Amino acid sequence: MIDRWGEIDEYIVRHRILPAIVILHEEYGYSIHEAIDAFDVRYRLLRETRPGDFTVSREEYGRHFYS
Repeated sequence: MIDRWGEIDEYIVRHRILPAIVILHEEYGYSIHEAIDAFDVRYRLLRETRPGDFTVSREEYGRHFYS
């Protein structure tokens, strides 16, 4: 299995929520709920460790995204 966390991280910091969740679901076998939870954990980690890389503010991130 290829480690795709670098790709997932780039999707997360560029506000590409759905592609990141799809990879988590398809590549790592997470259910959709588990993929969303994993996304959230990784998002929080990246916000803490790479805050300057995000293309939108915390307030804007996830706005109008419904799962």
